[in-house]
Amino acid sequence: QVQLVESGGGLVQAGGSLRLSCAASGRTFSSSAMAWFRQGPGKEREFVAAISWNGGTTYSTDSLKGRFTISRDNAKNTVYLQMNRLKPEDTAVYYCAATSAWVVGAPRTSRDYDYWGQGTQVTVSS
Repeated sequence: QVQLVESGGGLVQAGGSLRLSCAASGRTFSSSAMAWFRQGPGKEREFVAAISWNGGTTYSTDSLKGRFTISRDNAKNTVYLQMNRLKPEDTAVYYCAATSAWVVGAPRTSRDYDYWGQGTQVTVSS
């Protein structure tokens, strides 16, 4: 059974940092693009960052560049999201996603991803 399990969320003060992890199991994702999306209270799910199968291509939402960094370790079947200088508006449930097959680059739309985790809550207090 394929599973993506996020961890690392929690409560943090504004200006702080968190590192989210997404551990994949059930199959290898070394050929898959992987991404992070988030859904804030009363908001639609939005793209955060994506990374290609070998880490050679990464994308992040313009508003998050310089604060959020995506990375992966294929040997551990894990993708990470380092979040720095957190703001209250970053409060959301963060979801990990993966494609089921090799794709060019790192897609930025949710419909391109086939596997999803259950999400991890990130709350930033002011």
